Amino acid sequence: MTKKKFKQGLFFIPHMHKGKSVSVVFPAFNEQEGIGAAVREFFATGIVDEIVVVDNNSKDNTSNKATEAGARVVLEKRQGYGWASRRALHEAKGDIIIIAEPDGTFAGKDIFKLLAYAQDFDIIFGTRTSKESIWDGANMNLFLRYGNVFVAKLMEYLFNGPCLTDVGCTMKLFRREAIERIKPKFTVGGSHFSPELMILAITSKAKCIEIPLNYRKRVGASKITGDLSKAIRLGFVMIGLILAYRLGFKKAAGK
Repeated sequence: MTKKKFKQGLFFIPHMHKGKSVSVVFPAFNEQEGIGAAVREFFATGIVDEIVVVDNNSKDNTSNKATEAGARVVLEKRQGYGWASRRALHEAKGDIIIIAEPDGTFAGKDIFKLLAYAQDFDIIFGTRTSKESIWDGANMNLFLRYGNVFVAKLMEYLFNGPCLTDVGCTMKLFRREAIERIKPKFTVGGSHFSPELMILAITSKAKCIEIPLNYRKRVGASKITGDLSKAIRLGFVMIGLILAYRLGFKKAAGK
């Protein structure tokens, strides 16, 4: 009965983790190749109460595949990873919210890694740069790996944050009260949303930590990091954003 209700996408059936409901949210743009499997994999953990897919103007069958797998689908017309992520965080109903990519790169079982820290920390960042966790075929060459580490360390030192090794990992966990404090501060609608979220989390005085996650081969084509020139440009945009916050051109959460 539970499985049937999830497939209809109309019910929020509590499984609960230590008395807390768990939402998983997937921003999605043209992800028909992998989204069905991703939704089913995360539901298969048995701990997820709902999965929300935010369709960011996909031109393929993303929405139907997600709905068939049991997700609740929401359309976000403003184009960009940041806009889709912000809508996803707004739509989630759970006490604990996990954001991830629906492209097969993240493992559903890693939810349990994140949840293991959720009682002691408000926000948990994932990292894909640990060598032992990078699977064969994953899109994490030396340039991307060290580039992410460099920008993450810049953020760590400029904002006195926790140990950071990945500024671009999109799998994160939030306790609801922590994400509600920083949502009104979001300004980024594009692909550099992740570092803004991390800066706002750190400056809001939320208890944050970073943990390594499995990073697997992608299903389908990457929208950004599959193109070296796009990845380099995105890196510079992220650095510019971090410096803008540090120099006061943009207001951090504690200000």
